[in-house]
This record gives sequence, structure tokens and C-alpha cells, in this order.
Amino acid sequence: MQSGLYVVGTPIGNLSDMSPRAIDVLRNVDLVAAEDTRVFGKLASHFDIKTKRVSCHEHNEKDVVPDLIEKMSAGLSVAAVSDAGMPGISDPGFRLVRAAREAGIPVFVVPGPVAAISALVLSGFPTDRFTFCGFFDEKKLREDNKIRHTIIYYESPNRIMTTISALARVMPERKIAIVREITKIHEEAIIGYPADLINITPPRGEIVIVVAPAPEHKMSDSEITELVNDISATSTKSAAADLAMRAGISKKEAYRRLINKEDE
Repeated sequence: MQSGLYVVGTPIGNLSDMSPRAIDVLRNVDLVAAEDTRVFGKLASHFDIKTKRVSCHEHNEKDVVPDLIEKMSAGLSVAAVSDAGMPGISDPGFRLVRAAREAGIPVFVVPGPVAAISALVLSGFPTDRFTFCGFFDEKKLREDNKIRHTIIYYESPNRIMTTISALARVMPERKIAIVREITKIHEEAIIGYPADLINITPPRGEIVIVVAPAPEHKMSDSEITELVNDISATSTKSAAADLAMRAGISKKEAYRRLINKEDE
């Protein structure tokens, strides 16, 4: 193996998605830097990979990365793997890649599955423009709603129902896809408006949320009235900006509607 860093994608569920090249690289590098050596151990056992491994995760990267850089500078080859999918995508990896680039160490990629992209394709929503926002954060949701094209989030099954409710409040006009257990036996895509999904049976397993682009047409008067009732509790200035953005009307018109609501 040529010395350097190999960023190796691994299956996100179905072991049959492991590429022959990924197996070959992991068998032949000098060292595997794994997010969790126990998780990687199961994969290694299945594919008869006996390479020495070291743990490299978000809590020890600061200490481990310099040592790995030193080893690669001395001529060793290192493969970086996360627990599933491509390293660096909401997983450890990018800091190691950045450090390797800064040290002039060759970096190679061995592509593998990515849950976010797989969910996007399964959703049927537009793929020409999309933004991956990592793990869902309700505090950033109103700001995220300014993104008018497709949005992708990762989410925990423990929080998914609360997240659907938040989406129903902030993005009621945008369809969502709850995509779970990608590539596994129970793979499923649940699609609809957030309000229609509030009472579904809580999905289990690994979950990706895909949010459709915001509609280009303006909302009807009745739809806007519902939005006014939803957001009028906040300050009038911020509520007017929010209403204008979500309903496709001018800030002046949004302000007028909110003032009329307060006068009722």
C-alpha cells in the first residue's frame, strides 16, 4: 500500500454493500483508525480483516490525530472508518483529513454508502439543490426554513415525534420524508405533510428526515390565517418577517395581518 490516509466508506446496514476495494484496503493498510473499534471489529470479523486498529473518535481526536500524522509521515498507511457510512459526514474524520492535507500527506477516498444521499434519493424530492444540516436542532429550525430547496437531517428515534411536531409548527407547508433503516430489511419511507404524520406509530431504527423544497406559490388566505394564529405570540416585528417568508407575501402585508389579529 502507498503510504498515506485512506478514507473508507463502510455499509450503513447491509453488509453486501461493502465494496471489494474497501475490503482490500482495510486488509492491507498498516493501521485502521476506527470510530469505535468494537463496532469495526464486527465488520472486520465478517470480512476476515486482521489489520491492527486504533480508536479515533470525537472525544480523543485531539490526542490521536497528531500520532497518526506522525506515523503516516514516517511512511505508514492508515485507513479511517466510522461506525457506518462515509467518515466525516456527521462522524469523525474531517479533522484527520485536514491534518493530513496540512502535513502534505496523500489522501485517498474509497467511496461507500451515505445515509443522507440514500434518503434523498428514496424521498423522491428534488435533488438538483439540497442542504445537509446534520443532526436536527430545533433551535435552528426557523433559520433553516430560510433554505428554500431540499433539506436533510439526521435524527434519533427517541426524538422523532417531537421533531415532527416542530416541523408541523415551523414548516407546515413543506412535505417531509421520514426514511428509516436504509438498506436493511425494514427500510421504509414515510412521506406526507408534518401535520399528517404527528400521530403515526413512532418509527424505530436509524432515521433520516428529508424536507421538500418550499412551495413557490403563495398560501391561501385561510392558510395564512392559520399561520398568523400560530406565530402571533412572538414579537410583531419578528413574527411579520417569519410570516412573510413562510407565506410568500410582503413584510408589509404580513405586518398588517398581524396587527389586525392583535386588534381582534
